[in-house]
Amino acid sequence: MQLARRLQLDNLFNNVRGDLFGGLTAAIVALPLALAFGVSSGAGATAGLYGAVFTGFFAALFGGTPSQVTGPTGPMTVVMATVFTKLIAANPESGLAMAFTAVMLSGLFQILFGVLRLGQFITLMPYTVISGFMSGIGAIIIALQIAPLVGQPASDGVVAALQQLPEALANPKPVATGLGLLTLVIVFGWRGKLGRIVPSPLVALIVCTSLAVLVFPNSDIPRIEEIPSGFPTLQWPQLGLSQIEDIVGYGLMLSILGAIDSLLTSLVADNITHTRHDSEQELIGQGIGNLMSGLFGGLPGAGATMRTVINVQAGGRSPLSGMFHALVLLCIVLWAGGVTAQIPHAVLAGILIKVGIKIIDWGFLWRVAQVSMRAALVTYGVLFLTVFVDLITAVVAGAFVANMLTIHRLSSIQSEQVRAITHPDEDANVILTPAEQQLLRLAGDRILLIQMSGPMSFGAARTIAHYMSKRYDALILDFSQVPLLGVTASLNIDSEIRAAQRHHQGKVFIVGSEGQVKERLRRFKLQAVLPEQNFVPTCHQALQNALRLLEIELPAEILGSAGERVSPQLSLDRH
Repeated sequence: MQLARRLQLDNLFNNVRGDLFGGLTAAIVALPLALAFGVSSGAGATAGLYGAVFTGFFAALFGGTPSQVTGPTGPMTVVMATVFTKLIAANPESGLAMAFTAVMLSGLFQILFGVLRLGQFITLMPYTVISGFMSGIGAIIIALQIAPLVGQPASDGVVAALQQLPEALANPKPVATGLGLLTLVIVFGWRGKLGRIVPSPLVALIVCTSLAVLVFPNSDIPRIEEIPSGFPTLQWPQLGLSQIEDIVGYGLMLSILGAIDSLLTSLVADNITHTRHDSEQELIGQGIGNLMSGLFGGLPGAGATMRTVINVQAGGRSPLSGMFHALVLLCIVLWAGGVTAQIPHAVLAGILIKVGIKIIDWGFLWRVAQVSMRAALVTYGVLFLTVFVDLITAVVAGAFVANMLTIHRLSSIQSEQVRAITHPDEDANVILTPAEQQLLRLAGDRILLIQMSGPMSFGAARTIAHYMSKRYDALILDFSQVPLLGVTASLNIDSEIRAAQRHHQGKVFIVGSEGQVKERLRRFKLQAVLPEQNFVPTCHQALQNALRLLEIELPAEILGSAGERVSPQLSLDRH
């Protein structure tokens, strides 16, 4: 990680022209989105711009994805809107400071994730959960922005927005509605070469704001408040004892969501630039960016896919592009705050509605039911919980159900890899050499051979215990095809072996236990229960030893080499 970071900094000034142009282009795209996300969060446009400045600069400087551009995103903004609403409602005087404390905590959590090298695990979230959650976020954004699009005030939550929607649509403000609809036309219709040169959100922002200023200067449409010039004041951390659980919970939620969003964007950047990012360093950079953003009253940020792609397409390759993008936005905050004050809310609502539509995973939502009904239930369930219940509840419940379904499926697969054999002809999937098959026939159902293949975890434990409860005079456990033995499976096997050894003195054999399996059985101290000669390398030898203890005579022609293992069906086909 240190070597990759050193190489990244060494190459910082190798592409100055491309990085400056890429950063400028990314800043042009980020400006309307930062303003819109700030207004949508309830903290104001200033918080959106400060969030883009601080997360954009520090995540680029300390992060592990050279071309990534960081700033406020739709999912992070929706969570922050909930944080602001709940904490300010419970603590009118200190709720705002508590909300920014949650942002700082999210940064500290992300730094901890990076130090503990958890980046490789964070993106293992099931796609059904990610798709449902992101689609739910998109639906929330659309629902909350319909009222501002027609000139009415925004609601605090989705349910309230849907309840007020009929009244808002019945009483639109003509000027605001016209500007909002024109914004939608521009953001969806501005394409082709011009769209690649000048992004549609910026065109909509300039055109519609100019119309509002020049044609409707005296209209009473809601507009952004004037952004104060100068550097922001520090927001010192504040933890109220009654709200500490909520603050820490929201901080953890923001950190995980931001980590997933950022690392997925890093993968996109890797595919475009043919490079490889450093996940752990990226989490540290994102954490530092969010810590600084919260400290200065900015929204939390994450790697922004659209801004990152635009940065790369415009020539950005090193962290300099992300840092320059943040400096351009800082100049706007310091010297152009009066201009942004004239931007109508309806214009920002139109821009955000497009963002919401783009976030919804339309393709997967249409196809998931055709792939798997279980996957569809998880996806649509997470979407519903995200929109109508709570973001944290949606992710936790979705991840739990998705993982339980996966564990159940893996357990079924593992159980299918456990076979209890007393006669070689009773199971076509049995893998035995011809000599081993003949030895097993001689036992006349008195030997129980349990063959296992693949990793054996707690999913197979019940099946193993069930098979070992059958009647037998000698027991053989074949571990030769098992690379991994879980604790629960080991515990069940240990208990059954000890019980079998008590009832069948010396007639329990362990075959082929090597590596992790051998070490796991050793830690359960099976050597103290079974004689050393009962641990044998091959099933052929275990069968011979078991037959001798059962006082069954062995024909001379099957003694010696075990031969090559084949299934009974393959053995018959060869003759």
